[in-house]
Amino acid sequence: MQQTQTYRERSRAFLAKAEEEFDAGDLVQASEKAWGSAAMIVKAVAEQRGIPHESHNGLWRIVEDLDSETGDEELTDLFTFASSLHKNFHENRFRARTVRRGIQRMEQFVAKVERLL
Repeated sequence: MQQTQTYRERSRAFLAKAEEEFDAGDLVQASEKAWGSAAMIVKAVAEQRGIPHESHNGLWRIVEDLDSETGDEELTDLFTFASSLHKNFHENRFRARTVRRGIQRMEQFVAKVERLL
């Protein structure tokens, strides 16, 4: 249970850091921190359920399972946006408006997944 809480706290910390990086004009780091917030909250669920979560594929399976369990297709849609933010970290293609939207979507994603903990 302690590790679940740690991942949850990291998720929230990454969201806050994404905002800071965005405000500082670092869209690449803001993107990566927003991705990190999504990844950490999925890891919290995995930890709680005793599911391995060491790979991107593992995180995707967990999100797809949550989507199936809850019937909330938006979970997969939001995690897709999270993955695009992670890609932006490597490619630096998004403009500020898209990164801002991504951070907002990750706030939604984290809130939705937190309710499942």
